[in-house]
Amino acid sequence: MLGALTFILCCQLAGELLVEASGLPVPGPVVGMVLLFAWLMLRKREDKELAATADALLRNLALLFVPAGVGVVLHLGLLGREGVAISAALIVSTLATVAVTALVMQWTLRGEGGGKGETGASADGEGGR
Repeated sequence: MLGALTFILCCQLAGELLVEASGLPVPGPVVGMVLLFAWLMLRKREDKELAATADALLRNLALLFVPAGVGVVLHLGLLGREGVAISAALIVSTLATVAVTALVMQWTLRGEGGGKGETGASADGEGGR
């Protein structure tokens, strides 16, 4: 478990270093997750120790939100002053994320032929009647 946790943290560190070196506008841990994903895809087999470590982290995920909760309580005054702007940003970014996800899903399905086929048949088998 210690080796797998070290590997996960090394992927995060590599992501942080890549972001710092390249100036990418992406969080380092996100780049680290992409590196971990790429490594797992190249490996093409399950790593049971890594899976067990990831499961243990996910089971205790709620503990990782404690620092964020403390930060929110620490800045309640700021949230009170900027609450409307923060709420608007959250709503707009959520809607944008949903829209982009839908467009990417449509594009992906169209590329794989998973959308409506060239025959014009609908998903329910009615054939457009």
